[in-house]
Amino acid sequence: MAKQRRFDWILLVILMSYFMILLDNSIIFTGTVKIAQDLNLNQATLSWVSSAYSLTFGGFLLLGGRAGDLFGRRRVFEIGLVIFGLGSLLVGLAVNAPMIIVSRAFQGIGSAILAPTTLAILMDTYEGAERVKAIAYYGAMAGIGASVSLVIGGVFASLLTWRVGFFMNVPISVWMFYLAVKYLDKDNGQTGKLDWLGTFSSLIGMSALVYSIIGDWAKLPAFLLAILFLGIFIYQEHRTGQPIMPLRLFTDRERIGAYVGRFLYLGAMMGFWFITPQLMQNQLGFSALMAGVAFFPLTIVNFIVALQVARLTAKWGNGGLLVIGIALTAIGMVWMSRFTPAVGYWWGIAAPMVIVGIGQGFSLSPFTAAGVAHTRGSDAGAASGVVNVMHQIGGSVGLSILVTVQGLFTGQVAGFQHAILMGGGLLVLALLAAIFLIVPGERQSN
Repeated sequence: MAKQRRFDWILLVILMSYFMILLDNSIIFTGTVKIAQDLNLNQATLSWVSSAYSLTFGGFLLLGGRAGDLFGRRRVFEIGLVIFGLGSLLVGLAVNAPMIIVSRAFQGIGSAILAPTTLAILMDTYEGAERVKAIAYYGAMAGIGASVSLVIGGVFASLLTWRVGFFMNVPISVWMFYLAVKYLDKDNGQTGKLDWLGTFSSLIGMSALVYSIIGDWAKLPAFLLAILFLGIFIYQEHRTGQPIMPLRLFTDRERIGAYVGRFLYLGAMMGFWFITPQLMQNQLGFSALMAGVAFFPLTIVNFIVALQVARLTAKWGNGGLLVIGIALTAIGMVWMSRFTPAVGYWWGIAAPMVIVGIGQGFSLSPFTAAGVAHTRGSDAGAASGVVNVMHQIGGSVGLSILVTVQGLFTGQVAGFQHAILMGGGLLVLALLAAIFLIVPGERQSN
């Protein structure tokens, strides 16, 4: 164990890098209108500003996670920062549709490297109670970052320009690179080579899967392509001696529950973060700025609760805290599904947001901890990659489901109510995964 001050700097690097990823994943939600106006984008083209990022982010995650294991976490992390920072600069400078879409795709590759590598660095650096605390902050950042991003996106879109949200990543990336060189240990990784068949089959399979969810056409062929290449990928991982995603990661009951639960939980939350700002702008007359600020009840409560997670985990256990968190999130979502303009913002959205914020604060950190539980050090990057795959793919699937449900109804309020209720159903399934997989798995290991 190193000195506490060193841990503080490393934690800063981890959390700030993760926040940048979350910022660029969500800031688009409140900035889309301004982006479309500035670059003359139609709705179909505008959707690819977000989809291009999701496509490469989801497709390269397993590669990014395993690369850190093999080639050294610091080296791969620094490469990710360079790609992400350069991609952010190009997005901010975009003058037409092809430039912003390609730049967002390039930026997504950087995110796919950074997301699992930061979590793997955390696992390498911290032990015992310090690891529990660090994971608590990391998991909390997933919820806080997404919520704060909506506020930041609204501020920039309304008062400045949407480009600022991307330009600000450039100096932050440079600063993170400096801190990484100064404070992160230079590791050489493991002896071995990259599983190229597994790499390319996972890349094609994951990209096709994401496209089958978010794409505009040829969704069925993309889905069939995903099944084919993911089947090849799983077979390759079974037979190779140096897999990019060791299948032993799925032999642990607690980790399986965490992967399934995180997939379902993020599906509900991503849909909620996407459709709720639109409802507030269209039904309550909020500006983009006010729609972002309206998430403060969730964000503030989430932040306060997240600070207590390490202490509460020691008291109730990771699984117990997770069950409480998911249940509270589901209650808040079902309450919000009763919203009508007559009920208004404070009782129809803000009050249930408080419950959702408490539940989110209790849930995301334990999900992260369970997803990397009982892994050997050589698998930390791969396990972190799977955690982030479930986060990203789950969010994409859930967003697609909730938006589809919303579109089945003619009125926006009715569509919102049923979509949010569907999100509550996904959370109930996540709760079952926690009760029947994570909690028993945690008890078996103790």
